[in-house]
Amino acid sequence: MKKTSSWFILPVLLAVLFFYSNTTSAEKAKPLEVGITEHLDEYVPSGIMLTDHNGKLVDLKQLIDKPTVLCFVYYRCPGICSPLMNGLAEVMAASGMALAKDYQAITISFDSRENYELGQKKRNTYLKKLPGQDGSGWTFLTGDSANIAKATQALGFGFKFENNEFMHEGALIMISPEGKITRYLKGISFVPFEFKLAVIEASEGKSAPTIIKVLKYCYSFDRKTETYSLDVTRITASITIIFAVSLLVYLLVSGRRKKSKSVNQ
Repeated sequence: MKKTSSWFILPVLLAVLFFYSNTTSAEKAKPLEVGITEHLDEYVPSGIMLTDHNGKLVDLKQLIDKPTVLCFVYYRCPGICSPLMNGLAEVMAASGMALAKDYQAITISFDSRENYELGQKKRNTYLKKLPGQDGSGWTFLTGDSANIAKATQALGFGFKFENNEFMHEGALIMISPEGKITRYLKGISFVPFEFKLAVIEASEGKSAPTIIKVLKYCYSFDRKTETYSLDVTRITASITIIFAVSLLVYLLVSGRRKKSKSVNQ
């Protein structure tokens, strides 16, 4: 009975791993209608013409001359856009970095019906959350549908208009000074440590999402003290699973060797 169970468990584990890896690859290959398709190591193309909060037509690629934190919202959004913008302002204030010097922020409205005056009002609202920071480092953009489509497609941002509002996800997109996409920070609230690391990596043109996933898994973040602590329970559980799988493989292999020896004798 034990032998049958062992031979059943191992193929199931392998099948699950194989299915997961293939599913992940398929998700990356196929652009999402609503959601984020990561375009890591790709470059923002030239020719995406948008209007800044002063009413000036600008090329998005030419705006990017330092590590850049970019996000897509729409200014009249009744949903996650305001929490996303609040989350961005909060993490910028807590990061310990200087806006306009160490990095810059770009916010793009993906609603072509919105104009630069509305972007200017939103900008004024959120700059109040950054006292002492250089507001010139945060640009708010609007644009026509064709240029918005170019921007969202190039950066992997999928959205859909339904029931008189937009369906979309929240994320920050990190871009190097050369226009290379280096990281996606998904969600509407962000950890200062992770944000600062992402900006530093963007400044060096490096993309390493796997490291961040490992950090998130192995460490727990205390929002009160804004520090990381090793998650012993989670790590112990992982080690136990790895040990159990390794022991199972060892027993299967040694069992087959013993059986082979007995047959040969």
